[in-house]
Amino acid sequence: MRYFFLFALSWSCFAGGLEQLNQFLEQTKSFTADFQQTVTQKAGKRQEASGTMAILRPGRFDWLYTKPYEQRVVGDGKQLWIYDPDLNQVTNKQLDRALGDSPAALLAGSNNLDKTYKLADAGKREGLEWVEATPKNRDTGFERVRIGFKDAQPIAMELADSFGQTTQIRFSKVVRNPKLDIERFNFTLPKGADVVSAD
Repeated sequence: MRYFFLFALSWSCFAGGLEQLNQFLEQTKSFTADFQQTVTQKAGKRQEASGTMAILRPGRFDWLYTKPYEQRVVGDGKQLWIYDPDLNQVTNKQLDRALGDSPAALLAGSNNLDKTYKLADAGKREGLEWVEATPKNRDTGFERVRIGFKDAQPIAMELADSFGQTTQIRFSKVVRNPKLDIERFNFTLPKGADVVSAD
């Protein structure tokens, strides 16, 4: 068993992006991390944000922005909820259209990503093995998503949308398969909140 474990560990170090993505999907039921996000517009203007995230596969995630302002994005398995505390407003839409609102939707999805995305290895860069996911349905608003893996866990994501905007995300303090309460992913409407349906 010891030798098999060492072999598996060394294999993940040399596996390409697709192999590491498959390992992540097969071995990961839950996942938590801090994140740093940078959005670069086509004109070069940059916006930075940070927060925490958690996923409970399949289909549930909690993406919380804490800086520069608070916003919460929750996927409950069927619906997506976006809550803006400053406006006390909630936006609701179908979860299968959630990628543009939370990259966690991709990581929290089912193991059958090839049904929704065209997947390909994207080489090695910054010490990470990258996989590129191109949406088969162009209505997502994204042209491609790249995920950088190390030891079969996601460390970075890059999303390029149809407006020439790029979103870069770095994960830190990653914990794989923590025990998470499913109630965390059930969104409760705040008192007096305005609800807007985006579907």
